[in-house]
Amino acid sequence: MTTPDARLPRTTDDLLAQLAPPWPREEVLVPNGTLSVRHAAPLDPAIAEPALFVHGLGGSATNWTDLMSLLRDRVDGAAVDLPGFGWSPPPRDGDYSLRRSAQSLADLVEARWGGAPVHLFGNSMGGAISVQLAARRPELVRTLTLVSPALPKIGVRKTNVHLPVVAAPGVGTSLMKRYLALDPTTRAKATIDVCFADPSAVPPARMEEAVAEVARRDQLPYVADAFVQSLRALMATYLDRSAERPWKLAETVACPTLLVHGRQDKLVDPIQAHTKAFPDLRVLVLPHAGHVAQVEQPVLVAEAWRDLLRAGATR
Repeated sequence: MTTPDARLPRTTDDLLAQLAPPWPREEVLVPNGTLSVRHAAPLDPAIAEPALFVHGLGGSATNWTDLMSLLRDRVDGAAVDLPGFGWSPPPRDGDYSLRRSAQSLADLVEARWGGAPVHLFGNSMGGAISVQLAARRPELVRTLTLVSPALPKIGVRKTNVHLPVVAAPGVGTSLMKRYLALDPTTRAKATIDVCFADPSAVPPARMEEAVAEVARRDQLPYVADAFVQSLRALMATYLDRSAERPWKLAETVACPTLLVHGRQDKLVDPIQAHTKAFPDLRVLVLPHAGHVAQVEQPVLVAEAWRDLLRAGATR
């Protein structure tokens, strides 16, 4: 049985009292470019197992800071900035497809851990990419944890109805440029408003980090293109009717899987928590979380993941 280290926060109040700053950043060269990775050093490297954390559309590795802090007794955690996001430059071949991004993650696992299987965590678009990786390269994934994964559902919600419009050729880049003209504080707050069940609960330090990150990325020439191209790639999977469409891939995921949804998610309908696509699935629905439960309720997500292991998830 795995028990949290005494040095780790045990409650949400503990976590808020000792918020970890963003983890140190390093760069890893992979065949399709360079990936920026934030590493949370394990408390005991001798027993830690590799874990990879993958953010969603418009996010970055810092979306996992607190959950990584809670799991340092168990994993050697690395959160990646997907190509074109955070500190990672665009992919060398310009391909933002989810399958290509999953291949870059596979390359990262091989470069960093020698191909040893990882505990894979993915949120939103990062969850959809993680499904691609777990299905196509099962030998690289020990367990799969998906937080509000962006997998297809018929219809759109009123809070994400704008996304297909942004993805439209000839429209998306223009709309993104108009959006980027807004000040960083307004944009950071808009993201938090749509992603969090209770935006007022965001600690001031985390809000400051979000604004600073928006301002930093404003200096990069590829920000709008990376967002629009990634969104188009995600939307393409929603329209896929081939034998390799997302839900068909999910049916082939052999590793133990934890699916986490927030009941107040404005972007991904929590009704998808009822899926039976994954062969070995456990589900957690959090009533007071939105689209980023790993940020809003990291203590509960961490405990659910530990339950996955206690149920005999490691292979």
